[in-house]
Amino acid sequence: MYPACLIGSRAVALMAFSAVGQKYAVSHWRKLRNLNQGKRSMDIRKTLIVKETTEKDGMGKDCAPITRVVAMAVVRNPFTGRYVEDLSPLFNIGGVLAERLMGEAVGALAGTPISYGKAAIVGVAGDLEHGGAMIHPKLGKPMRAAVGGGKALIPSNAKVSNVGSSIDIPLGHKDEAWSFDHFDTITVSVADAPRPDEIVLCMAVADGGRPHPRVGTGPITD
Repeated sequence: MYPACLIGSRAVALMAFSAVGQKYAVSHWRKLRNLNQGKRSMDIRKTLIVKETTEKDGMGKDCAPITRVVAMAVVRNPFTGRYVEDLSPLFNIGGVLAERLMGEAVGALAGTPISYGKAAIVGVAGDLEHGGAMIHPKLGKPMRAAVGGGKALIPSNAKVSNVGSSIDIPLGHKDEAWSFDHFDTITVSVADAPRPDEIVLCMAVADGGRPHPRVGTGPITD
């Protein structure tokens, strides 16, 4: 037999452990539910990986190779042509696509990922807010996981446009938001997208900044 005080302490410990376990189970269930909701509402037409390697700057001066990779997905917009208050299905689609494509994008780099950025092109029957819903609430976590962390805000862009339109994806250092050397842009497009009822989601990574950066290390304030 155990003393009553030990039995009481053990009971409290078991209750605390049970509460922690229950909290974890609920959190895990919610994550799986959101993942499944994203998969159910996601209608992918195509995915693309674009890889660019820069070996000279714009003036023809050699530089250490810099690789930029963009993972893109063309998906049906479930809210085409109508106002909807709850855009959370688009949050989930963004998160699922990042988990699916970011590993491949990082794997295509020649070096360690150091910069990132994101963007969306919404077809003309959609709304700019649909693009924001894809890239802001849930895209960041799996992007940061794929690049090994990321303290800085992920630079972003979104617009509503026609089939074949390009978009400039801003890039920035994943940990140093004020790293002037890594303020950069990559421009991409998909020839047959977005159709009016589609969204093109773009996630960009790079293993370097601009070739031969020489604009200083911070803003000039005097």
